[in-house]
Amino acid sequence: MRYVILMLLPACALAQDKSGTFPAKPVRLIVPYAAGGPNDIVARVLGQKLSEGWKQQVIIDNRGGANGVIGAELAAKAPADGYTLFLGNAGVMASNPALYAKLPYHAEKDFAAVSLMVQAPLLLVTHPSFNIKTVADLVSLAKSRPGQLSFGSGGTGGVAHLAGELLNYLTGIKTVHIAYKGAAPAMTDLLGGQVAFTFTGPLAALSHIKVGRLTGVAVTTRKRAAALPDMPAVAETIPNYEVRAWYGIVAPVRTPQSIIDRINRDIAVALRAPDVVLRFTHDGGELVGGTPASFAKLIREEIAMWTSVARQAHLALD
Repeated sequence: MRYVILMLLPACALAQDKSGTFPAKPVRLIVPYAAGGPNDIVARVLGQKLSEGWKQQVIIDNRGGANGVIGAELAAKAPADGYTLFLGNAGVMASNPALYAKLPYHAEKDFAAVSLMVQAPLLLVTHPSFNIKTVADLVSLAKSRPGQLSFGSGGTGGVAHLAGELLNYLTGIKTVHIAYKGAAPAMTDLLGGQVAFTFTGPLAALSHIKVGRLTGVAVTTRKRAAALPDMPAVAETIPNYEVRAWYGIVAPVRTPQSIIDRINRDIAVALRAPDVVLRFTHDGGELVGGTPASFAKLIREEIAMWTSVARQAHLALD
């Protein structure tokens, strides 16, 4: 699927909504995963910038578990007043609806898109003890040890899980998925060698790769990432392989449009801050931004894409 890069809105001073009063108290940002993973990092960087501009605290509320379902349900049922926001990602907002027959939230009907923020490739990373340095190495080892190699992810049905299942499907290998309650504990076990590999965001992996605790094998975008030109793409070995992570802000449906527009504009300003640009682009991310409508369109397209992948790979979750 082709991903459209959305242009950032022009930088401007933090805007005022029509009432001129928002936010008049702290704002809660629900993150549907444990602290320490890529979702948490994105939320905390954004939250700090919005806090500075709003002169109100943005409280990061980590509600991990059930592949983001717990946090999403909580956010969907929150008051639609702008004081509860939700960090949506490709897993919670797109792959979950494609995989689960029943969810306690509806990605499109229960949420109003506010702004896409960051998108990035996932990295295929391995523990050095397995001596996997290329995608071909992984495929060869998995074929010689069917059902014995395991990979971890932040939860069943998440994008990192689907990245592994797509690898299984396209190569005919059989690796075993181990689900964790968030990307951070999955990374902990990978660092300890309890699993052979994982797919994770650059934000969580690059520091470990640089010091040799992990081996960076490939990026999951169709082409090499501009920020990581020396790391090959999985698609160079496995044609048609492509997975991309993204993170954005949504709000409970029926949140006033004036507040959504205000938050959208303030996120655009935050994404233009030099320290934010450096933080994410240095680690392989791509700052995006854009309108609420363009983000809503991306969510619809992603749901359709993952629904197609799930059908092809015969994946369905209860």
